Amino acid sequence: MLQANRFYIKTVVDIHQQILAGGGEMHSDCEAVLLDRGSQQADLWGASWNPISQEIFYESLVNLRPRQNRSMEILDPSIRERVQQVIYKLLGSV
Repeated sequence: MLQANRFYIKTVVDIHQQILAGGGEMHSDCEAVLLDRGSQQADLWGASWNPISQEIFYESLVNLRPRQNRSMEILDPSIRERVQQVIYKLLGSV
């Protein structure tokens, strides 16, 4: 997953199914994979994960939704927590 970006992995997490797609050049690449596999747009959230520091960055154009999230950053703390849980479960944790 680090081939596109050497120091972090772009991911999109399906918080309902608790799965993720990662490693694309853009978050939208990951989003497209999950949508093709039946995920619902409202359940998909973009984040980047640094495997060295194990930090999660909750910013992506995928997150920009006028009715649900008015920022590139995930604003809802409960959604951020769910994204974190899936990333740590599937990619590693502190």
